[in-house]
Amino acid sequence: MKIAPTLRLATASLLILTACAGAQTSTSELWKQIQAANTDLTCDNSSQCHSLGVGAKACGGPENYLAWSSKNSDGAKLKALVEQHSAARRADDKKQGIMSTCSVVSDPGASCRAGVCVLNERSLVPPSGQPNVK
Repeated sequence: MKIAPTLRLATASLLILTACAGAQTSTSELWKQIQAANTDLTCDNSSQCHSLGVGAKACGGPENYLAWSSKNSDGAKLKALVEQHSAARRADDKKQGIMSTCSVVSDPGASCRAGVCVLNERSLVPPSGQPNVK
């Protein structure tokens, strides 16, 4: 039995696409990897603390931020995982037609508190003449 070249090409393409789809890591799996890569938040001073935008809003920019420490962590590995996660989120949003409010989530920065890197508190900027609310 002879298989037509077009059918062989279609079958090969289907196998490749199936393999690629299985190789893609889900956003939840990538998030677990990010959390695992960011378990050591110890610090001696705030110069070791950094903030990193995570996720992806449909209009662009990160969904949120996480604190990480450069004292004992591999920042390059963490940043690569975060970029993979953000790309996967953008792809999911595009595929599902997700929209967002397009609000900007500002980077709060991070500092060393009690030997642990934490995100700084975000304060809301009130209208002129109003007291500051946290």
